[in-house]
Amino acid sequence: MKINWNFFAMGVLLFAVIGLYIFANHRNNRRHIEKVNISFTGDQNFYLSHEAVHKLLMQKLGNLENLPKEKLVLNAVEKLIESNEMVKKAHVYLTIKGELRAKIEQRKPIGRVEGVAKYYVDEDGKRMPLSNNHSARVPLVTGKVTEQSLGDVHDIITFVNQDDFLRKNVIGIHVTEHLNYLLKFRMDNFVVDLGRTEEMPRKFNNFKAFYLKAHKDKTLSQYSRVSLEFNNQVVCTKI
Repeated sequence: MKINWNFFAMGVLLFAVIGLYIFANHRNNRRHIEKVNISFTGDQNFYLSHEAVHKLLMQKLGNLENLPKEKLVLNAVEKLIESNEMVKKAHVYLTIKGELRAKIEQRKPIGRVEGVAKYYVDEDGKRMPLSNNHSARVPLVTGKVTEQSLGDVHDIITFVNQDDFLRKNVIGIHVTEHLNYLLKFRMDNFVVDLGRTEEMPRKFNNFKAFYLKAHKDKTLSQYSRVSLEFNNQVVCTKI
């Protein structure tokens, strides 16, 4: 019987490659974690410290350095980090050199509720605890804050943050008993009565047109209240 040496050589080569892969993979799994590296993504790196993350890992998992790589469950480490209320998302992976890296995205507050309970509202409209490390410069929310009004507050601040003029000037939102929303501006003494949250683009466009004209006429200081709740008009109350 004639032997096809080409197929034989390819078979030997294939088994050699598989053997090397198994050996390398086994050796890699037996390596120990050399270092733990914590980093934060984005620009919201104020609310949780590197030390706090290291402390959390140490308390729940012990000292990870010198731990065999095969004993570490990366998904469990991610879920542990994400259990911290300041964390939005965590991505954990191992490098070839045995370094455990955790990239953390922190939650982003957009409003701060001041009442019996004090907390932030984050960009997803969820409650977020205050931080001992940093105080966010965001609009202050007061009044009758309920689950329903909290959703409206989130919608208002999200809209405000998309407009350069409004983002720079709106510093507070007060929720009335009837779920109307009063806005406090940075440089002016009057309040803006938004009414309900329906038709916000139209209401704010009307307000900006009024503001530009009143600013040009130097009459802004004459008003104590500016109401936007009526259709296609701005109703002002003088001091």
